[in-house]
Amino acid sequence: MKENQCCACHKTKQRSIAEYKDLIHRLNRIEGQIRGIKGMVEQDAYCPDILTQVSAVTAALNSFNKVLLSNHIHTCVAEDIRAGKDETIDELTHLLQKLMK
Repeated sequence: MKENQCCACHKTKQRSIAEYKDLIHRLNRIEGQIRGIKGMVEQDAYCPDILTQVSAVTAALNSFNKVLLSNHIHTCVAEDIRAGKDETIDELTHLLQKLMK
């Protein structure tokens, strides 16, 4: 286990190239959707059309969160538990509570 992969210890994580590209691709798409919504507001688009696009962005952000959380559990959390760092379970529980608001 590389020292800087432990999220609970150093608050950083080295990601694989595939994971990095996937996350950046998702964020770029979300960023584009947000710019599109801004343009719709600037062009006085019909409210339901804007709300539909906002819903799409919300779904994309939720999908991003699911992927990131899954990656976190499979790497950082699993490695810390294997290393006997049970405080990571508390950190994960706290994170899940924040995400479920």
